[in-house]
Amino acid sequence: MDFLVDATTPGQKILLMVMVFGFFLLVMAAVLWIAELPKVPKWVTIVGFLGPAVLLIVGGLIYPAILTIITSFQNTSGDLVGLDNYQTIFTTPNFRTVLFNTTLWVVLVPLFATGFGLMYAVLVDRAFGEKFAKTLVFLPMAISMVGASIIWKFVYEFRPDQPGVNQIGLLNQLIVLVGFEPQQWLISPPLNNFFLIAVMVWIQAGFAMTILSAAIKSIPDDIIEAARMDGVSGFPMFRYVTLPSVRPAVVVVLTTIAMATLKVFDIVRTMTGGQFNTSIVANEFYSQSFVFGRPDIGAALAVLLFILVIPIILYNIRQMRLSEEQR
Repeated sequence: MDFLVDATTPGQKILLMVMVFGFFLLVMAAVLWIAELPKVPKWVTIVGFLGPAVLLIVGGLIYPAILTIITSFQNTSGDLVGLDNYQTIFTTPNFRTVLFNTTLWVVLVPLFATGFGLMYAVLVDRAFGEKFAKTLVFLPMAISMVGASIIWKFVYEFRPDQPGVNQIGLLNQLIVLVGFEPQQWLISPPLNNFFLIAVMVWIQAGFAMTILSAAIKSIPDDIIEAARMDGVSGFPMFRYVTLPSVRPAVVVVLTTIAMATLKVFDIVRTMTGGQFNTSIVANEFYSQSFVFGRPDIGAALAVLLFILVIPIILYNIRQMRLSEEQR
């Protein structure tokens, strides 16, 4: 059975997956069988149903989290160093750039993705071909982050300008057609960060549009009719009727996209590898842990990422409770 522990070939991996899935089915079948037995103590049923979930949470979430926190206070030799790793993150120029880039992503992506999604949802609401128009915007959500990154990497691709030779990248080809020189968009800081952010906005705008479109359609018709009878239309209708009505949905979309942005890894890793001053926290803790051999710094960055997510989650919960109280 040792070959299953160190499964490397596709056949071993498939066999390991089948065995794990089969073991899961056996456990669930045993739990259901015990639950159906007569005169089974209630605590047995509770343990049977909650036990596997608790084990998975403890083994897959709590234990790794505690181990990561402990590692963040150690050096590579396992000696306790206190807050030295965190001090390194906040005082080293490279890590300060990472923190700045992360802040840039968390601020710009939710704002622009939600803004575009809301604007699009308002414009196509009850318009001809509404379903088709929404499908086009939602399609990027169906593409994996890596796939979207490869698509946009080709859009930004650079080739030295030569007579009679077309550019590979769509953006540079358009630049050349209007008489400008092609640019190496992905290696020119700080603009390269904005070009990476545009990919995330492109992906998340479809999610924002879907949620906000549903919120717009849930606005009672009598409110809209009353506003129209008062002579409200156009932008005043959006500002005084639509936007206040969908505010809870806007908050949910903003916070959800912000959390997704904090954890984004694929776009930066695929398009630049974190080079050229484009790395963010999620990419950097991977690089420090598995590329540069600094699991202590990587653990500190992971803990920092967790700390950054907590206020967003708490704010989201608070806003949802306020919305429920208003109802």
